[in-house]
Amino acid sequence: MEYENKLVLAPMVRVGTLPFRLLAADYGADITYAEEIIDHKIIKCERIVNDYIRSTDFVEKGTDNVVFRTCNEEKARVVFQMGTSDAVRALKAAQLVCKDVAAVDINMGCPKSFSVSGGMGAALLTKPDLIHDVGASYYWKNPLISLPDTVELARRIEKTGVSALAVHGRQVAERPRDPAKWNEIADVVSALTIPVIANGDVFEYDDIQRIKVATGASSVMVARGALWNVSIFSPNVKAHWEDVKKEYVRKSILWDNDVKSTKHTLKEMIMHYSCLEFPEGKAIIKSQNLVDLAKVYGDEEYYESVRANRIALDRHA
Repeated sequence: MEYENKLVLAPMVRVGTLPFRLLAADYGADITYAEEIIDHKIIKCERIVNDYIRSTDFVEKGTDNVVFRTCNEEKARVVFQMGTSDAVRALKAAQLVCKDVAAVDINMGCPKSFSVSGGMGAALLTKPDLIHDVGASYYWKNPLISLPDTVELARRIEKTGVSALAVHGRQVAERPRDPAKWNEIADVVSALTIPVIANGDVFEYDDIQRIKVATGASSVMVARGALWNVSIFSPNVKAHWEDVKKEYVRKSILWDNDVKSTKHTLKEMIMHYSCLEFPEGKAIIKSQNLVDLAKVYGDEEYYESVRANRIALDRHA
C-alpha cells in the first residue's frame, strides 16, 4: 500500500464497520480503517466466506458473532487495526487477516482505561522495546507524548521498518475539546523519512490542505469530521448530512451490519446536528433490528428487495 498523498478514514470504535468504510470510499477516501479489534479476540475467530452477502467474515468460533467483516471491493484499501501488548500474539492475529486486507496497523493511540490497563493503546508509548518487537512489518498510529520523547519514539518506530506512521496531534491526557497541535506533528514529520499521516481537527475538506501545509505530512486522517459527514472526503460540494445518513442505512442493510453498530453511528450523526429527543432519535433507540431502521427511514421496499435478491441468489447457488 502507498501512503503518499492519501485521504484516510480514521479507526473509530463501533463506526468503522464495512458499510461506513465503503461509504467513505465512495466519497473519496483512499484508505479506510476498520475499528480496533483486540488480538485476543481475532485469534479466536475462523475465516468464513459468506456467499449470502458476498463478504469475508471472521467469526468467533462456536458462535455467530462476526468480529470483522470485509469484502473484495475494499481489499486494496482497508486497514485492520489491532490492539495488542504482545509481539507473538500480534503476529498470529496479523497472519489470520493479512490476505484479506491491505495493511495491518498497531494502535498506540487509545487512552481509554480498558486499553491502557491491558498494556495496549497509549500504554505502548512507554514501552519502546516492546514497540520494536511488535513493530516490524506493521503500520503505526500514535498520539503525542512530550515532544522530544515523541520525536525519539517516532525515529525508533521508523527503524523497525514500518511503512508509515500516523500521528494524532494531542497528548495522551488530552481530549477532543483540546486543540490539536499541528506544529508538533510537523516536528515529527521533519524527523522522519517515511510517510507521516496527520490526524486531528479536520472537519471540512479545506482543512485537509491546511493541515498538510502546516505539518508537511504526506497524507491526512479524518475521524470526527468523517463521522459527522463522510462526504468530507469529496472535493465537490459536501452532501447534506441527511442524505449521507440514508446512504449509510442502505449500505448497512446491504451488508447486514450489526444493528448495535448501525444505531451507534446514526446516533452520533444525529447528536452532532440535532437531538435524540426528537421522533427520529427515539425511533432509532427503540429499533431492534435493521428492519426497524429501514422503517424509520422509509426504506422498507429497499430492505425487501435486498432480502429477495439474496434468497434468489441462494436458490441458484
